[in-house]
Amino acid sequence: MDLRGISSFTDFFVICSGTSEPQLKAIANEIETRLRKDYSLRPLAVDGFPASQWMVLDYLQVVVHIFHRDKRAFYSLEGLWGDAPVLQWESISTR
Repeated sequence: MDLRGISSFTDFFVICSGTSEPQLKAIANEIETRLRKDYSLRPLAVDGFPASQWMVLDYLQVVVHIFHRDKRAFYSLEGLWGDAPVLQWESISTR
């Protein structure tokens, strides 16, 4: 979600979901590992844990929300930030 112009604390939300606690942990670990390895980026803060079914990785300009599928529907960040344009994910080839 593109929050530029409507948020004072970040520019983008990345929102994703999994179906189990191990999957949430794996998603968070992969994001942290790849951003550290490929771009030398580390999150300013990490909040939540798999058992809470909502994890947040704060990279300042980008905040990553990792939800269990049911919690994502319950909290509905897409609805709360309904004024924000939703951007489609574009994969970057690393050939």
